Amino acid sequence: MPTSVFVNIPTSDLERARAFYSGVGWTINDNFSDENAICVVISDTIYLMVLTRDYFATFTDKTIIDPGTSAQVQISLSADARDDVDAFLEKVLAAGGAEQREAQDYGFMYSRDFEDPDGNTFGMLWMDPVAAEIGPEAFMAQQGQDS
Repeated sequence: MPTSVFVNIPTSDLERARAFYSGVGWTINDNFSDENAICVVISDTIYLMVLTRDYFATFTDKTIIDPGTSAQVQISLSADARDDVDAFLEKVLAAGGAEQREAQDYGFMYSRDFEDPDGNTFGMLWMDPVAAEIGPEAFMAQQGQDS
């Protein structure tokens, strides 16, 4: 059973990536960072390995996409409170990231999507704990709303 998540993403500018991810408040583990990669610590169990495009290419025979023009994956992370989503997005924007689209508010879930300076896409979301436990349809029914 996995105990940690390591997500590998490409960058065209490692120092810019370091400044961005530090700017949003995440920690860089310098023990696992060098001229090819930085290890971004998101939590005790989630790590973002930001790799130069050339170094990333050593791990696969597939084409490394340009995240500024193509989407391969969106990394979504949860927040403890709805206000935390907005507060985090303020950090993202101040650090040089961009919001992809307007906030998505479903009542039981609130999310905002953003890109790092390379165009790698992320989502930050909050979900009502009751909705997470019983499911959105049951939650909306309890609230007297249609799903």
